[in-house]
Amino acid sequence: MNTNIESDNSYLLGLDFGTDSVRCLVVNATTGKELSSHVSYYTRWIEGKYCEPSINQFRQHPLDYIEALSKSIQEALKPLPSNIKENISAIGIDTTGSTPAPIDKDGVVLALREDFSDNPNSMFILWKDHTSVEEAYYINKVAKNWGGEDFTKYVGGVYSSEWFWAKILHILKADENVRKAAFSWVEHADWIPALLTGNMNPIKIKRSRCAAGHKAMWHEDWGGLPPEEFLVSVDPVLKGLRSRLYTKTYTSDTLAGYLSKEWAQKLTLKEGIPVTVGALDAHMGAVGAGVKEGSLVKIIGTSCCDIAVAKKKQVGNRTIKGICGQVDGSVIPGMIGLEAGQSSFGDVYSWFKDIVAWPIQNIFLTELSSKLGKDDIQKIARNIEDKIIPTLSKEASNISPKEVFLIALDWLNGRRTPYAEQKLKGVIAGLTLGTTSPKIFRSLVEATCFGSKAIIDRLREEKIDIKEVIAIGGVATKSPFVMQVLSDILNIPIKVAKSPQAVALGAAMLAAVAAGIYPTVEEAQNHMLSGFSKTYYPDFQNAKIYKELYERYKELGLLLENYLREL
Repeated sequence: MNTNIESDNSYLLGLDFGTDSVRCLVVNATTGKELSSHVSYYTRWIEGKYCEPSINQFRQHPLDYIEALSKSIQEALKPLPSNIKENISAIGIDTTGSTPAPIDKDGVVLALREDFSDNPNSMFILWKDHTSVEEAYYINKVAKNWGGEDFTKYVGGVYSSEWFWAKILHILKADENVRKAAFSWVEHADWIPALLTGNMNPIKIKRSRCAAGHKAMWHEDWGGLPPEEFLVSVDPVLKGLRSRLYTKTYTSDTLAGYLSKEWAQKLTLKEGIPVTVGALDAHMGAVGAGVKEGSLVKIIGTSCCDIAVAKKKQVGNRTIKGICGQVDGSVIPGMIGLEAGQSSFGDVYSWFKDIVAWPIQNIFLTELSSKLGKDDIQKIARNIEDKIIPTLSKEASNISPKEVFLIALDWLNGRRTPYAEQKLKGVIAGLTLGTTSPKIFRSLVEATCFGSKAIIDRLREEKIDIKEVIAIGGVATKSPFVMQVLSDILNIPIKVAKSPQAVALGAAMLAAVAAGIYPTVEEAQNHMLSGFSKTYYPDFQNAKIYKELYERYKELGLLLENYLREL
């Protein structure tokens, strides 16, 4: 942790609400120097509360956000001189999404009320929650056949179960008590700024252009959200909700308001600090990594989100099919933000690690239980499990791609892009009695990278030129083997952003613009970007092999897609 404070007296807080935790980053507004950071984990989430992985249910209690928010800010500021607190110029915010929650007339998330405190349907529905697959299917069916505008056309032509309306519809149909109590719904990205500024009136909350455009089918062409007529055609249970949501949206260079007296006291900060309109984490990560026209930023973690920007005149009136949306100002105001991604990336490797580790937990530890204490056993298990992925990576890196003889499909958590399809499953084809764990692992790594190539191909088919790839996230910084395979398969050099806090840094950059420190996001990037720590270059021979294997990946997907959807 660097606490060497420079003479500049303007500082920013970037708050990044991820899947497991919230990170607070303290940044020098003039130089972009990262002075301190702290990660605070969601306690209920870590305990597995309110989640049922077997049915893809992933819910988060708002108290997790509130508690982690306070702790992360306080701990990030603790090692710094007191004058830093006095010179915080603005707070920028990003969150996961689409992660909506039901709220009452006072803007209170239902789970914060005693009568709903333990009801998972009253909480935030995390982006990776796929309980609304059927609702997403019906939204798509109605959008294509109801006789009016296809409101999915600016979100790639396919609506996903990971998004706003599908999740809301699922809860309203499944839980009568929540349906009766919910006056409106709010995205996580909108709720945090509202909470900090004290603007909890559901009608007056400033809503994120980023979240609304990419996840809720908001577009200026039809005056905001899809009209009541369409929503009722999807399901009558949605009747009247649109009027209790919003029409106007805001880009994240706009202020949501100012830090309230209540929250200033909780955080021991000055009252009245500017707080930005929220945005989705991947989009702010792209800003913090240095996204510009011609670049694709890959945020590679448990899943993968790909972000690009294009000038309005380049996109024109075209709709980019098969992606997760094209939204004016969702990344950089004045440009079209393009989103794509993969529903699982690092999660695929974690799944395989769990498969390999099954005997450790269920046989080895049982045998040791009579000889060693519980703490000793768990320590041994963790030590072994922590070495599984690094060891597999080392062994797999010594295998030529032409020696694997396996083709895998990376749809273990469904497919997000191209063309969202959450009912799909994964496949490993070509197994023999000679197949080893490292070969299987390599095939899974190749599959996730083939999925990334499919996204770039989709963008290029729509005349969105990708000249460079920038990577951030846990996989990008911790797995050289995966990154080399990715470079080989894409046949493009991949730059890894130097800052491990690129997402929170991006939020801080938007805060700098909202507070008037810089006139544009591009100017903020010029002053605050951290640069790159490493560049991976494609291996020419491997790239040639992967060109052929990629065609087999596509052929296998086409052959099995219908079958996998019905399993």
